[in-house]
This record gives sequence, C-alpha cells and structure tokens, in this order.
Amino acid sequence: MATQWLRRAWLLAASALLLSACGGGDIDSPLQPIRVVAFGDAMGDLGQTGARYTVNDGSVNNWTQVVANGYGRPLTATTVGGRSFATGNARIVAEPDAGGETSTRTMQEQVDAFLAADRPAGDDLVLMSAGTSDLMVQIQAVLAGTQTEDQARANLAQAARDMSAQVRRLLDAGAKHIVVAGPYNLGRSPWANQTGQNALMERLSGRFTDTLLVSMVDLGATVLFIDVALLFNNETGNATGSGLDNVKDPACTSVDAGLGIGTGTGQVNSRLCTTGTLLPGIDYARFLFADRVYPTPRGHQLLGDYALNRVRDRW
Repeated sequence: MATQWLRRAWLLAASALLLSACGGGDIDSPLQPIRVVAFGDAMGDLGQTGARYTVNDGSVNNWTQVVANGYGRPLTATTVGGRSFATGNARIVAEPDAGGETSTRTMQEQVDAFLAADRPAGDDLVLMSAGTSDLMVQIQAVLAGTQTEDQARANLAQAARDMSAQVRRLLDAGAKHIVVAGPYNLGRSPWANQTGQNALMERLSGRFTDTLLVSMVDLGATVLFIDVALLFNNETGNATGSGLDNVKDPACTSVDAGLGIGTGTGQVNSRLCTTGTLLPGIDYARFLFADRVYPTPRGHQLLGDYALNRVRDRW
C-alpha cells in the first residue's frame, strides 16, 4: 500500500511540474513563436502521404494545425516543404511501424532529419505527439498471444523513455518551448469497445503515460505536457457540452484490406476516409472518432483548442 501511495504521489508531482511550471496567463512577455515545428505519428500527421488520419474533408482537421493557426504560423507536412515531420503509424524508436512498414521514419529519425538541416530557435514552438503507434503494436501482440501483458508494459515503458530522450535532444539543441502530447487512453477507443479489451488498453495506455511523466519530471521549465488522456476521458464520459452524440463508434466506412492503422486487417482506416465514405445519414461533426483509434475533425478541433489554451496559459 505504501509503495502504491508513493507512486501516485510521484506521478502527481511529475504531472504538476510539467502542466503548470513557470506560471500562467500573467507572464509579461507571452510567447509569439516565429516557427512551429512538429514531430510524431498519425495523431499529428498533416498528410505526409497526401491524406490525414481523420475525415479528409479539406478543413483544419488536425490539432497541431489548430495550435499553429492560433499563432498565425503556417504548419504543413515536410513532403510539401513544411515543418511537420509527423508521419502516420510512426513509432518512437522501434521498427516496423504500426502497419508493418520499415520505411516509415520513426520519431527519432524525424528529429535526426530536422537537426541535420536546422536547429530549434528559442522562440520556436515545438509540438511532439507520439506513443499511439507503439501502444497499438504492443496491444496487438498481447491480443495475438505473442507476448504477455507484462512484456508489453516493459516495452511501453522503454518507448516512453525513448520519447523523453527525443525531447531532451531538442532541448539540448536550443529548444525552449516544447509541447509534449502522449497518447489518449485507448481503453476509451472504438477499438477497445469493439474488442472488449477496454481494461487492457487502459492499463497499457497508463503505463506509457506514467513512465513518460516520470522521465520528464525535471523538464518543467521548458516542457509543457498536454494531458490528452484527460480530455478524451472527459469527452467519452460526458460529451454533451461539446455537441458530440457518438463517442464510441467510428464515423468512417473506409475499410483497408491491409494492416492499415495497425489494429488488424480489414478494418477502417481513416487515412482513406472522405466525406463520401461515412456511415449513411450521419453528421460526422457529432462523432468523436473517425476510425478505431483516430479522431474526426471535430475531435482534433477539441484537442487543438485544449492544447492552444494550455500553451497560452503557460507561455
């Protein structure tokens, strides 16, 4: 019991340092970033391969772009000359990616590519969003019986420490304002609802986030942790205030015969989703999820607004 209490106290301290260190809205010189730079997986992908992991409706449909737009700064994928390195299915360090590909740049390789050609400036805003792909790979292995839950927990703890290491690389290179967004609680995802594995996915999601917080506990002066899990837990628990009617099911019908996003073959892949591949008769603006894991444009807007407010409160 004492060990459990100490662990909870430590995590609360870590979260408090990263969420609220160095003030709030009363800062005399609020941040006005010259550039916004992003790294990560499908949660931040602005279309590295031409489409995004949501309903591809031409709107501002990714949370990182919502944040960048809030400062009037452009943010587009590196494949079209922008500064968002985030790539769907990318893992933090390990390969292959969530869809079984080895050519996808990991977060570590994304940071490598950025630092090989550039350096973060003190007034840059850096957005780092990862962990979801690593979670999916580990969960799939447990569901397939190729590893135990304890093995998955160990692997996810290492992935979280690896993400912290990428944050530190950018800090060492000169970054002063880094926003870190881990995965939401996949125990609330349509994938968990459809498979009945809500408890397993919640435990493993928590393992990643807990380890990430502890591994960054000393970075409160320059790192802001965005509690994506808190937001999604609130939305899936009581979404009436956000105008969402469905927080459990995918809005899209764009089935991928291959591995897709990494939750199994023959499943909905929102990268293939458009306004022409939706459940009949729905208003997808009232759905939280586009596929088994990734949000609709409305879900991304909620996350982007939440993140932008947290950044403005902090810096």
